[in-house]
Amino acid sequence: MTRMKKPMTNKILIGSTILMLASLPVFGADTMEMSHTTHNDGVGFYQANELSMDLFGTGSVGKFTIDNPSTDRVRNDSELGAGVGLTYFMTRNLGIGAEAYAEDSDGVFVDSASANLTLRFPLGDSACAPYVFGGGGNQFDLNDVWFGQAGAGFEFRFTDNVGVFADARMVWPNETQYYGVMRVGMRFVF
Repeated sequence: MTRMKKPMTNKILIGSTILMLASLPVFGADTMEMSHTTHNDGVGFYQANELSMDLFGTGSVGKFTIDNPSTDRVRNDSELGAGVGLTYFMTRNLGIGAEAYAEDSDGVFVDSASANLTLRFPLGDSACAPYVFGGGGNQFDLNDVWFGQAGAGFEFRFTDNVGVFADARMVWPNETQYYGVMRVGMRFVF
């Protein structure tokens, strides 16, 4: 985990929020209509052979904040960043993906890269799908270490091809203390 300057943190947070809010009116009319209908194929919004791209913001906290949570510690000790990911679902429920993100504008371009196996559980034909994932990767900035990770999240689709998601994970590096990462972003399905 790295420290980020506050002005860059604010720019990333504001930019991510504007992107998410700007996309809502575009999909709003279809969302209301589609959320009350069933797809003709009977499997809803989530399909096999899906390739998706994620654009997301991150927030991470260290071991001390996880072990001793408080609003002040989370607010003062969190690191914000941004990233991108790709996931391919072989079946409706099983996917494999890769992601990379950066939290430090002064260090290396990519702070962390990882691969995950994802199990998603669409709720019937609805636009909602909780999921769990696990995998590993490499942290490049501050300390060059390998890590394992596991987490859970939730996705909501506005249309067959556009949705939002939020997830959280624990990360266990092989040489440093564990930490937590939360992601919030947009998902685009191809």
